[in-house]
Amino acid sequence: MKRRIVVGAIAAVLVVVLLAVWRPTGLGFKPNIDAESAVLLDMDTGDIWVDINGDVPMPPASVSKLMTEMIVLDQISSGMIRWEDRVPISAYASKMGGTSLSLKRGEFYTIRELFEGVTIYSANDATVALAEYMAGSEASFVLMMNDKARSLGLSSRTIFTNATGLSGKDLGFTDPNMHISGETMMTARDTAKLAAALIYHHPDILNISSRTQMHLKNKGLYVSNSNFMLPAMGGIYAYEGTDGLKTGHDNRAGYCIAGSAQRDGHRLIAVVMGAKTYESRFEGAAKLFDYGFFRGLQSGDRVKHMMNPLRIRN
Repeated sequence: MKRRIVVGAIAAVLVVVLLAVWRPTGLGFKPNIDAESAVLLDMDTGDIWVDINGDVPMPPASVSKLMTEMIVLDQISSGMIRWEDRVPISAYASKMGGTSLSLKRGEFYTIRELFEGVTIYSANDATVALAEYMAGSEASFVLMMNDKARSLGLSSRTIFTNATGLSGKDLGFTDPNMHISGETMMTARDTAKLAAALIYHHPDILNISSRTQMHLKNKGLYVSNSNFMLPAMGGIYAYEGTDGLKTGHDNRAGYCIAGSAQRDGHRLIAVVMGAKTYESRFEGAAKLFDYGFFRGLQSGDRVKHMMNPLRIRN
């Protein structure tokens, strides 16, 4: 009798230890994310596997630059613009606050240089310079952003009011000629859908978003990627298979990330919005990826191709 009690006690201790060491997501439980909203999208099936306040509009900060990237790549693909085109820097673009490449009025940079500045470094001045080049003004570009959002099937709760995604307070000022007032807002579900559409239509984006640095030759400037989940970053938040896409932060939005990771041909999109710290956004995304890859291993009927993001299911 005593032996049974001892064996039972040892088994109970082992269970407690295993639960402490293993991540709960590894046991198949949905993760607890320390953020205002979060979504996990399986790009193979189009299924949303985790949805925490996914339909609540949230300030996205620089994560909204995914739409700027989409429009640039659309225009490159259609031949409307070329990577080698030289873009003049306006006085307005040069005054952008927040993260910037310190671009000066009257300087010229190629679309490729500015696009890398947006994708890798989230540079606000590079973002506005591209917007002005493609649409004539940031205000006109914002109309393009919202038109594209509707064509992708994003909900009416997602609305773009500037090219950068940051609040007017964090940027220092906004275009007084803007047609749409207020602040940019996105839902986590719409953000995941936009990220999936970007990868689906322009998979080369991952070759840029996965880079750890960019070099702006004219300035002799090297800047680093803020996505610490990239394996090549080599930090404590590095996550195997991560190759993008966008981080964001300002005082209004908190810390956000729209992350992409692929293992064994299985691609997931993890969105975390409104995290209190930069650590918690990466930890939250890692929990989502853990859960998704574990679930993918358990699913025998998973579709073996990338799903058209326009057919994402609840």
